[in-house]
Amino acid sequence: MIVMKNVACLSFLLVLASCSPMKITYTKSTDAVNFAKYKTFNFYELKASGDTITKNFTERTNILKSAIITEMSKRGYTQSSTHPDLLINIGIVVREQSQLSEPSSPVNILGLYREAAVSLDIVDAAENKVVWKGSIAGIVPSIKSSAQKQTASGMKKLFERYPVEINH
Repeated sequence: MIVMKNVACLSFLLVLASCSPMKITYTKSTDAVNFAKYKTFNFYELKASGDTITKNFTERTNILKSAIITEMSKRGYTQSSTHPDLLINIGIVVREQSQLSEPSSPVNILGLYREAAVSLDIVDAAENKVVWKGSIAGIVPSIKSSAQKQTASGMKKLFERYPVEINH
């Protein structure tokens, strides 16, 4: 019976994750900014502390940065560590959540999952002024390949609201 509960719990969480796509929670551009003047970007140093840091933290933040680099590159930007025009500040909040299975289910299962909110502040490095903000939230997949796909999809969706279109 324990194996059955674990299988049911895993199935429940996979269904929950697949039914819960990343959702954009906020985007805003600063008025009167000429985005065409920016050519390069880089990231602020990502600092983290506390008991919420998992062993996968570095791997997962690298997946996130890679997805951001892809979206910025599609828009004609080049990553540069020497005097970039734009700096990207990443904020990440991860919360452990729980949800009880459907009341009609023969076995009540408490499913635990992690939900994350990611916010980006894109800053004009010369003026130290935020020119664009965006945030997105969703369930964090436990499998690396799923995390890569979901992160890429989420950043693509978020950057659809960025004021610079993809270069064709």
